[in-house]
Amino acid sequence: MGKVTGFLEIDRQTAKYQPASDRIRHFREFTLPMSDEEVGKQAARCMDCGIPFCHGPTGCPIHNQIPDWNDLVYSGDWETAIRNLHSTNNFPEFTGRICPAPCEEACTLNLEDMPVAIKTVEQALADKAYKLGLIQPQPALTQTGKRVAVIGSGPAGLAAAQQLGRAGHAVDVYERESRPGGLLRYGIPDFKMEKHWIDRRVEQMSGEGVTFHCGVWIGKDKPLEELLATYDAVLYCGGAERPREAGIPSNGLNGIYDAMPYLVQQNRRVGGENIASNLWDAPEIWAAGKHVVVVGGGDTASDCVGTAFRQGAVKVTQLDIRPMPPQKEDKLSSWPYWATKMRVSSSQAEGAVREFQIATLDFVGEDGQLTGVRCAQVDEKRRPVEGTEFVIRADLAFIAIGFAGPDPKGLLAEMGDRLETVADRRGNVSVKANDSDYTTSVDKLYTAGDVRRGQSLVVWAIREGRQAARAIDLALTGATTLPR
Repeated sequence: MGKVTGFLEIDRQTAKYQPASDRIRHFREFTLPMSDEEVGKQAARCMDCGIPFCHGPTGCPIHNQIPDWNDLVYSGDWETAIRNLHSTNNFPEFTGRICPAPCEEACTLNLEDMPVAIKTVEQALADKAYKLGLIQPQPALTQTGKRVAVIGSGPAGLAAAQQLGRAGHAVDVYERESRPGGLLRYGIPDFKMEKHWIDRRVEQMSGEGVTFHCGVWIGKDKPLEELLATYDAVLYCGGAERPREAGIPSNGLNGIYDAMPYLVQQNRRVGGENIASNLWDAPEIWAAGKHVVVVGGGDTASDCVGTAFRQGAVKVTQLDIRPMPPQKEDKLSSWPYWATKMRVSSSQAEGAVREFQIATLDFVGEDGQLTGVRCAQVDEKRRPVEGTEFVIRADLAFIAIGFAGPDPKGLLAEMGDRLETVADRRGNVSVKANDSDYTTSVDKLYTAGDVRRGQSLVVWAIREGRQAARAIDLALTGATTLPR
C-alpha cells in the first residue's frame, strides 16, 4: 500500500491530454506527463484493502503486483519499483499506454468511482526506467544449446522471445512484416503508442541474443516444416487479424474497407514506409475532406475515428448496434469485473457523432462510388424496426466489428488438418492448445496469444507469451526458473 490515509486525503488524478484541437494536427502521443511528485501522490492513494483485486484474475491478467510497486513509487524507490514491475510484465511501457486497465475497474476504491490511477503510475514508472537507464540487455549467463523459433513479433511473441532468450536458448523471431512489433506497430496508431518504444525493446532483446528475421512469412516464404526440422521448439504467435464478416451488402461500391488495411497504411506513412503491402490488399485510403462512417463500437473502431480526424475528415460518425450503455454501472452486480457503462475514448472526444442501437443495412452509391450508409434502429433483439430507416452521408466507410481468428493463409494453409483448430459460437477460429503447456496437435509446435485464445488484450498476449516460454523451457531442459 501507499500512504495509510492517502485515499482519504488525495483526489484521483490522471494524466491530462493536449486539447483535441491541437492533437488532431499530428500523429504523436498527446498525453501530458505528470511530475514525479504528482505520480507519487497517486501511488500514495493505494490503500490496505486486504484483498487486492487489482492484481488477481479479476483485475490484471499478468498479475502485476500493483500494491507493491505503488508503495515503492510513493517511497521514491523507483529502481526497485521497476524491477518489481518487470518481474511480471516485460513491456510496461506498452501496457501503460494501450491497456484499458481492468485493474482500475477491480480496484477497491472503484466502489466509490475513485480508483487508484494505476495505469498512469505504470506508464510513468516505465518511462522513468528509461530515463534512469535501467532498460539494458540482460543476456543469459549460460547457454542451453537449444534453439527456438518464434513466429510473430506481437506482444505474445516478443514476451516469449525475451523470456526464452534470458533462459539461455538461442531464439529466432520470424515476422512477415518489414519491422518487428506485429499489430502493436501496424495496428495501433502512433497517437496511442509511438513506435520507438518497440524499437528500444527490440534493441534490448537483440543485445540479449534474440535474432529478428523480418519480411519472412512462415508458410509462404519459408515452410513451417523447415522450422520444425531445424529448431528444438517452434512457438506460433501469429495473432488474430482476420476481419469478422459483417454480412452487409456492399453493392460493389468503392470506398468501403475493413479497418485494418486503413490503420496499417497510416502507420506505414508515419513510419516512413511504403504504404503498399502484399499483406493487406487495398488501394490507398485517405479521409481528408470526406464524410466518414465507422461501423463498430470497439477499440479498433475508435482508432479509425482518431485516424480519420487527423487526416482531415469533415465528419466522422460511429455506428454501434448495441444500446447506449448507462452512465454509471451497478457496482453491486459488476464490481470487481469490467463493467458495461458509457465510456468515451480520446478519439471519440475529438468530435465523433456516436449512434447507438443502429443496424447497418447496406451501402448506397452512385457510379460505383459510396455515397451513404443505409441504417435502421433496432429492437432489444437487434432486429431492424420497420419505418426507422435513414441514410447517413458517407464518402468512406470502415468495418470495425472485431476479428475472427488467425489469417487462414500461410502457416494454417500449409498445415491443413494436421493443426487442430477450434471455432466458438461466433465463428472465431483459434489454434487448439491447452493453457498449461501450450502444445498443439503438431509435435514441437506451441502456440500462444490471440492465435490461441482469440482477439484479446495486450496484457493477455504478454501473459500467454510468458507462460508459453516457461512451458517450452521446461520441456527442453526438464526444469525452469521462468515465472508463470
